[in-house]
Amino acid sequence: MPFRQAGSLRYYQFDALAHPGLVQAVFTRRGGVSPAPWESLNVGGTVGDDRRRVIANRLRCFEALKRDPASLHDVWQVHSADVVQADAPRGEAAPVRADAMISNTPGVTLFMRFADCVPVLLHDPRLGAVGMVHAGWLGTVRKVVQATVRAMAHAFGSQPEDLAAGIGPSIGPDHYPVGDEVVEQVRVAFGRRADELLQVVDGRVRLDLWSANAALLTDQGVTRIEAAGICTACHLEDWYSHRGEHGRTGRFGAMLGLEA
Repeated sequence: MPFRQAGSLRYYQFDALAHPGLVQAVFTRRGGVSPAPWESLNVGGTVGDDRRRVIANRLRCFEALKRDPASLHDVWQVHSADVVQADAPRGEAAPVRADAMISNTPGVTLFMRFADCVPVLLHDPRLGAVGMVHAGWLGTVRKVVQATVRAMAHAFGSQPEDLAAGIGPSIGPDHYPVGDEVVEQVRVAFGRRADELLQVVDGRVRLDLWSANAALLTDQGVTRIEAAGICTACHLEDWYSHRGEHGRTGRFGAMLGLEA
């Protein structure tokens, strides 16, 4: 089973990323201290929850995977295609605006926040390197996941065929109707393949972010791809969903790092 339990916390792990020396988890919303509407493991600091509760929830995530909270490296997520190389914990420095991080430094813990956008976790078991991506529709058409694969190749020498990728719980095509602006940008980004990603149901166009990001990874040369196939809006008992909860919700966390 891909789900694991650590005390009251429940989290998802990818079989494709199961490797000695790698720590990986996509945390559900269970096991935290936040009240409704952020119930309960909210790690998002910009959604109206009390900062003290957010910090307490984040600490619970680190404790569950036996990671030092001081090893944190995160970014200010802005739906870009920018990639940050995390050679050390962020510490007291202000977070950089970016939507992907890469690292080959043991002891650095990459951490991101989600509520419908796609988490993509990458691991190079041959060279010992990792990458984490936040891909909403805008990051997807900007091909942030491909930028991350290229950044790992440039920084560490990672070859796409050596990478394992996990596409995490996020909004599924059954709950993701999009407007004309999104449709146009998807068609520009994906060309002829856009019709495979955009399906008309009951007069509304729906976007398949899972297949879109899998296609981008495949185009970049990544062959080992595991998709969770879990829709956040379908499973509000486990996940926060911006669309499923009409914008009044929290953020769940994803964690990735190499053991020292």
